[in-house]
Amino acid sequence: MVRSAHDPAPPAWASAQRDGLVAWAERARHPHGFAWLDDSGRPREEEGVHTWITARTTHVSALHARERGGAAGELAEHGVRALLDSLHDGEHGGWFSRVDFEGAPADTGKAGYQHAFVLLAAATSCGSGVTGADRLLGRACAAVTERFWDEAAGRAVEGFDRGWTRAEPYGGANSNMHMVEAFLATTAATGDPVWAERALRIADFFVREQAAPNGHRLAEHYTADWTAEPDYNRDRPDDPFRPYGWTPGHSLEWARLLLHLEAALPAPPAWLLPEAEALFATAVRGAWARDGADGFCYTLDWQDRPVVGAHMHWVATEAIAAAEALFRRTGHDSYAGLARDWWTHLRACFIDGADNWRHELDARNRPARTVWRGRPDVYHAYTALAFACDLAIPGFAVRTAQPDGAA
Repeated sequence: MVRSAHDPAPPAWASAQRDGLVAWAERARHPHGFAWLDDSGRPREEEGVHTWITARTTHVSALHARERGGAAGELAEHGVRALLDSLHDGEHGGWFSRVDFEGAPADTGKAGYQHAFVLLAAATSCGSGVTGADRLLGRACAAVTERFWDEAAGRAVEGFDRGWTRAEPYGGANSNMHMVEAFLATTAATGDPVWAERALRIADFFVREQAAPNGHRLAEHYTADWTAEPDYNRDRPDDPFRPYGWTPGHSLEWARLLLHLEAALPAPPAWLLPEAEALFATAVRGAWARDGADGFCYTLDWQDRPVVGAHMHWVATEAIAAAEALFRRTGHDSYAGLARDWWTHLRACFIDGADNWRHELDARNRPARTVWRGRPDVYHAYTALAFACDLAIPGFAVRTAQPDGAA
């Protein structure tokens, strides 16, 4: 994107923000991984150490180390060690969802969501030369392939008990979306195209088979045989991982991932770009400024009425990243304009000091804690800033706009 003197996210500012986010994440360092921080940057002991937070922090640290080296590299090494040791189940394989502050398993379930992020962290760390990352990637590839990947269905199952004896009777779009992200990073790290091919199969099901016939509103929740459950968690609409209704922020993430998938495939199908644009347009139309104030509504019902009107920082950052990716792919100035508008909104409402981003606001953009307590991770914010800095991230390229008439 062409930057100007009036750019709300100039590269120097965005670069400093990335430094600040990694410094904030360093506060979460714990002997067994990375802790969940409160609003002041103190670890929340009651949460223990989550695998998804540890893996996402490792991923961000490895990305930062690729450019900066130094402390970020050491932080990534710490994360890799924790994923190889404290959070790994040495008896049954795979990764615990959470351990307590003493390192004892606190949630022994084996979740696809958690394993997707372990795979992502391992692939990114391998690409950055982090010590131990190759061993972690080997373990993660094996666990995902042997336990989670359903070759017949062409998507990933949701989870198991500790001993892999009982599969959860649920299918999730969220965990599969992050598998797409992890698979693309793994293809980049290993050179093995099978991971990108698997990512395409996942995307084909959720985007073309599920979202497109439903006006590009994606059902998040499914039975074990992949029948959509549109009323799932109607009585728990603000669940942070499985909320009722459809989640525009995930549609924005899917839009960007479809563009990355297009760039990763030697012969990408023609539907990836138009479906990315349709997902993006539907999400923005449904979620932006629904309650009289700027911001993206967290969830909508199937008539596009707000269910949880809170504004999440992760949705704003994913909207920016998707808009910037679509601008690079199409050259359409409208996408660049939206990214600038949303950066202005994000800087005015979410950034709380040099290295501190609020995770949640209410519908009037006041600090809130309806869904998220504290500030557990910096992964989404770092993604948006990476686009503002034009970083080249292996596995997450975007094909650039071509002159009229070019292939």
